[in-house]
Amino acid sequence: MRQQKIAFVCYETEKLSAYAAQEDGMLFDFLQSKGLHVQRVQWHDKNIRWQEFDAVILKSPWDYHNRYNAFMEWLGEVNRLGVQILNPYDVVRWNSDKHYLQQMIDEGFDVIPSVFLEPGKQHDFHSLFGYFKTDQLIVKPCISAGSKQTITVTQQNIDQHTAVIHDMTREESFMVQPFLPQIYEGELSYLFFHGTFSHCILKKPKAGDFRVQLGFGGTTHLQKPTDDAIKSAQVFTDRFAKDCLYARVDGVVINGRFTLMELELIEPMLYFPDAPYGLDKYHAALEELLLLRSV
Repeated sequence: MRQQKIAFVCYETEKLSAYAAQEDGMLFDFLQSKGLHVQRVQWHDKNIRWQEFDAVILKSPWDYHNRYNAFMEWLGEVNRLGVQILNPYDVVRWNSDKHYLQQMIDEGFDVIPSVFLEPGKQHDFHSLFGYFKTDQLIVKPCISAGSKQTITVTQQNIDQHTAVIHDMTREESFMVQPFLPQIYEGELSYLFFHGTFSHCILKKPKAGDFRVQLGFGGTTHLQKPTDDAIKSAQVFTDRFAKDCLYARVDGVVINGRFTLMELELIEPMLYFPDAPYGLDKYHAALEELLLLRSV
């Protein structure tokens, strides 16, 4: 049987943080050690003949949101060529825009309440404080990553930010959510590979900040969640991440219940430096999906 050729889509190595470069390197080397034919590529490389690949792994295309239309055109072309995309094409399209949270809310899942600001409309921000019963709001783009353009506003400074937010929403959609003080205690990330739980990471922001990303000084801590805690995260993958190689379920615990912040299905950190045993689970999931496609 011919060995399958796999595109390992990642970011420019020299622009990766030390942790991200370590993770990508660990996974790439591990897959090679298992005898898989993997090749590092970037999605916008015009010299790549995508039809020569059997599968495309979206590992860390971290610039996709900066060139969103071009990325979606590329993804559609790969899909039309019949190349297996991991995660699946339709799932990636759906997950690329945070409007997907509204579907989850409509279906009754425990998700942080959200209001969407659509382009070209005027918005009454003062009323949102009452709507969410909070004195602080988070505003973020619907197509974004890594806390890009994410701002916090309070009842005291909303007038100062209104013009800026109206300007930001002139051409793209934004999302407003209540600021959650629980984030200071940390954000939980549950990692699943083809629907099977692998590991859980608690991400904590540095003192005085609310952003948990490593690039903003956040820290990572491996957790040992209970079976019930895992189940509370797995309901999201069971419903929304079918046939996905990887899924990261991010959230916080509010009044004893896990509440989703985001479901990451495109290019999330998988935290292998903290949980190297997850590499075996990732590889097993990949082999399952490649086998399912070949039969």
